[in-house]
Amino acid sequence: MRKRKFLQLIIPALLIFPIVMWLGWYFTPKKKLVVAIVDKTVLTTDCQEHTSLWWILNHNRFTKTSTQAYKNSRDYFGFFPKGDEKFKLKGLERFSSEQLKQLSNDADVAYFTDTYGIYRNEWYSQKQSTERSNVIYGGMSAQDVEFLQNMKDRHKLIITEFNTIGSPTNADNRNKFENMFGMHWTGWTARYFDSFDTVKNKELPHWLIGNYKKQHEQKWPFHKAGLAFVSNDDQIVILEDSTHLTDPVPHIITFGYGQKVLGLPERMKYPFWFDIITPSLTINHAVSRFDISLNATGTAELKRYNIPTTFPAIIMHKDKDYQFYYFSGDFCDNPIGMGTSYFKGINLFRWMFYNSDDPAERKSFFWTFYRPMITTILKEQAADKN
Repeated sequence: MRKRKFLQLIIPALLIFPIVMWLGWYFTPKKKLVVAIVDKTVLTTDCQEHTSLWWILNHNRFTKTSTQAYKNSRDYFGFFPKGDEKFKLKGLERFSSEQLKQLSNDADVAYFTDTYGIYRNEWYSQKQSTERSNVIYGGMSAQDVEFLQNMKDRHKLIITEFNTIGSPTNADNRNKFENMFGMHWTGWTARYFDSFDTVKNKELPHWLIGNYKKQHEQKWPFHKAGLAFVSNDDQIVILEDSTHLTDPVPHIITFGYGQKVLGLPERMKYPFWFDIITPSLTINHAVSRFDISLNATGTAELKRYNIPTTFPAIIMHKDKDYQFYYFSGDFCDNPIGMGTSYFKGINLFRWMFYNSDDPAERKSFFWTFYRPMITTILKEQAADKN
């Protein structure tokens, strides 16, 4: 009897609560914040490469005009997939210098979420290919660089992340970006894989295995979890659990400013792509760094290829002249849906949406790292604007 009465009380509350949360979101005042998003790696219309950003814009009621909300599949510059293997290119490459200046006047924020691009094998098979092929569209263009220079000159907020200046960006545009923002890409990128066993893990890129075999007498002796490092000229270095690593999953360690101001945890696993940069610390401030659990063998292997054993995860320049962030990881690419963004206070229930015990899952990164950081940065920008 008591159980029945309890259920009679609790079930209506559980049904009403989501409605209250949605109403809380709906009646949150809209705030105009013009974000120029550049994404050149949109393989499908779900736009996963910038959905995390759109989630935050929608959840916090940031709008492109005083009334119009952002639309994930429309409000960005880059590659636009259509049906029947057709696409449109609507990047900044079509803009004149005057148009780029006007865009930098209108925009409050520039966010380059991905410039890796779309490749022929991926596009014409309509899936993530494990083989490499010629690029259809991608890389940072001269117009992208010009726009960023305009944003910097106007003291605007600039956010960039993994692969902004990696392949297939040409050396000239890469050098201009590096000089503009006081950082240097070493030419190396890396990623965690939960298994290097080619039988068990079908998502291992064929080009990764093939290039390693070419460089090591056709041998691939790896089966455990670990890290794959890839250079700009396709050199491959593999660090395997136990052999080179005491923990195969890389982590991000955040310092005082990131914890106190940006709401970041002190330590966060990061099992996805990242690049290795060296910043000018006279220009930029390191907010976080990557922590790779190397043993003596792993340390020696990285030093053999001149790969740094410690490097930044987030760098920041925040002053009156301009505001700049570079995220060394592919932070905006997370496997999340938009449904939860329509409920105020949903963060209180974030534990329901991921299993943090799984070393390869990435949803926890969105909820506990990316979401609080980008929310704080954008809210601060909106407040400064007013």
